[in-house]
Amino acid sequence: MKRYIHIFTAILLLVTAITSCQKVIDIDLNKKEPKIVIEGGISDQPGPYLIRVSKTVNFDESNEFPAVSGALLVLHDDMNNSETLSETAPGEYITTSLQGVAGRTYTLEVTVNAVTYTSVSYLSPAVDIDSLTIEESFWGERQVNIHLKDPVETENFYRVIQEINRVKQNDIYLISDELQNGTSLSMPLFGEYIMLKGDTVTVHLQSIDRAAYDYYRTLAALVSGGGPPSDAPANPITGFTNGALGYFSAYAVRTKTIIFP
Repeated sequence: MKRYIHIFTAILLLVTAITSCQKVIDIDLNKKEPKIVIEGGISDQPGPYLIRVSKTVNFDESNEFPAVSGALLVLHDDMNNSETLSETAPGEYITTSLQGVAGRTYTLEVTVNAVTYTSVSYLSPAVDIDSLTIEESFWGERQVNIHLKDPVETENFYRVIQEINRVKQNDIYLISDELQNGTSLSMPLFGEYIMLKGDTVTVHLQSIDRAAYDYYRTLAALVSGGGPPSDAPANPITGFTNGALGYFSAYAVRTKTIIFP
C-alpha cells in the first residue's frame, strides 16, 4: 500500500519534507555491516509494551529485517522503577509490570553482543481530541478531520493514527504547534480508502516528544516517494546511542471514533 505523509505545523499542511539542522545518518549503497534497529515505546495506557529488535539489510536486499534474539532490554523511569523485558518471539520483547505515567522520563537500554544502545524519552501529558468531523476533500470524497485545543503552557508534538474498520492505516500524520501555540488546531486525514456509509474510523492522538517527532518527520521524508523504508539510501534521525537505528517513544494517547452516516 502506498504510504501517504502528512506533516502539519500549526495551520500549515506540509506534504514535502521539512529541513532540519540535525544530522541524518547516511548509508551508501556498498555492502555494510548490519546495524541494530530498535522500535517501540511506552504509553500512559495499560501495557504490556512491545519493543522489536532487528538488523538492517543492504540496499539491494529484500525488505525483511532479521530478528535479534537474546538481547538484554532494560526499561526504567526517573522514579527508580525498572524492569527487564521478556522475549516472547524472536526479536520481540515485552514488559510485564512497568506502567507509563505522564510527566516521567523513560530510558531504554538494549544490549546486544556486549554493546549497549540507549534512548531517553519524556512522556508528555495527554491532549484530548475535541472532536472528529466528516468533511468533503479537495477531490470530492468524504474524509475525517481531527480537531484539538493545543495547550499554551508547553511545546507540543503529535502523531495521529487512523484506523478504518479496525484496520490501522500506513499514513504518517504529524502535528506541531511551533507556529500556533495554544490555539485550536485541525487536520484532515486523507487516505486511499473511499469512505462509505457505515464505515467506522477510530483516531488515536499521541502526544509525543520532539525526538519522536523528528524521527517520524525524517521517516516521512524518506518514504514520501511511496517505497518501503529499506528502499532509501538513508535513515531517519535516531534517538539511540552507538549507531543503532529506530526509535523509542514515550507518549500519552487519546482516542475518538466516528461512524460515517
